[in-house]
Amino acid sequence: MPNHIVNVGNVELIALNDNLPVRSPFVAFPHTTMEQWNEYPELMHDHENANHRWGSLAIRSSSKLIIVDTGMQGEGCYLLDDMKEKGIDRDAVDIVVFTHVHPDHVGWNYTDGKPNFPNARFLVPQGDWDYWTKPENIDTVDYIVPQVLPLNQNGVMDLFDGEHEITPELTTHPTPGHTPGHSSIRVTSSGEHAFILGDVAHSPIQAHHTDWCPEFDIIPDMARATRHSVIDMLEAEGTLVSAGHFPDPGFGRFVRGEDRRYWQGI
Repeated sequence: MPNHIVNVGNVELIALNDNLPVRSPFVAFPHTTMEQWNEYPELMHDHENANHRWGSLAIRSSSKLIIVDTGMQGEGCYLLDDMKEKGIDRDAVDIVVFTHVHPDHVGWNYTDGKPNFPNARFLVPQGDWDYWTKPENIDTVDYIVPQVLPLNQNGVMDLFDGEHEITPELTTHPTPGHTPGHSSIRVTSSGEHAFILGDVAHSPIQAHHTDWCPEFDIIPDMARATRHSVIDMLEAEGTLVSAGHFPDPGFGRFVRGEDRRYWQGI
């Protein structure tokens, strides 16, 4: 089992999984070819399907317990069990922060109307809240009403925009395009740094094929520009990255090889 804990200065990052599904790479990237994917055998489960991950993150920072994204909840999903196995007490969670409002990132807020993080406040990107609560959008997906609207109705939601301090060691970093309000998180502690990527990229293959936009990017041109600027920055800095859809446990760096940039997991 890969090491699911890394430390960044005084901050502890704990990788969590909701599911490790196997599916065709064309679900997210329908305009690609199997020849392109076969150049990355480490990403493939077999000759037709790629390994995928719905990952979340627990963070201990400044005496706070924080969860970044709450998985999918559905058949085969097990985030709450994974948290328990890794020593994360749901009742002790102080803050839940969403990189964005998509079903695989807000799915375990409630189960049958009961809160799964009963003592937490929830940080929701303003841009995503504004987008998904528009009359023309709110009924187009089936997860907003049961998983997101009750946060506001129950008075446990705080909206954020731009660079928002979660703790003195964690600050949101706007990375729009995948969704209008998509946000990553910078970690800075004792001179060490990390970057929680969210869905700026969905697969390590985008380290090289950075122009590739998955079907789920709402504003593809903006998402592409954001992805280039962010991955260029992370490569140049050599920054440790946590990526929720990358192979378990999702920790690694973007590095430059002789002929291409690639993802180097740790």
